[in-house]
Amino acid sequence: MALDRVPPPNPYDHLPQVPGFTLSSPDVGDGRPLAETFVGAGANTSPELAWSGAPEGTLSYVVTCFDPDAPTASGFWHWLVLDLPADVTTLARGAGSGDASLPGGRHLRGDYGSARYEGAAPPPGDYPHRYYFVVHAVDVARLDVDSESRAAIVGFNLAFHTLGRAMLVPTYATPVGA
Repeated sequence: MALDRVPPPNPYDHLPQVPGFTLSSPDVGDGRPLAETFVGAGANTSPELAWSGAPEGTLSYVVTCFDPDAPTASGFWHWLVLDLPADVTTLARGAGSGDASLPGGRHLRGDYGSARYEGAAPPPGDYPHRYYFVVHAVDVARLDVDSESRAAIVGFNLAFHTLGRAMLVPTYATPVGA
């Protein structure tokens, strides 16, 4: 059954405004449906991402994937990568499979409870959900959060340390009967 509601606004509109920079991907794009490769019931693989033009003073990056349209009051976090070194400007397809797949940095647990990428999985028949793939340019080399911290604590810390932000927002809807 589809929920009869207006999708929430862009969650980043409510945070301190920071300069943008460029995020690109051969795998995902603004407003384009996610391929099954990047969906939880599909291959559950993280997409390739590349970024450029981050603000001066960037000491590390945080990469996140967030679904504000999940049927919860708090949305749903699909991916959290912290402390990528400032000289890293790409993540290969599949880098979300675990820390060993990252070029530095570390995964934190998302809302599925695992420290890895977990793909889109909205309720069947629900309207298309938006997936905010965001690269945050950060002014510290390491966010002051431990390995047991949850996404809300990461977001709180990012509000005070983000110098710039780049994002791509693909969509996905689980077909009825899937």
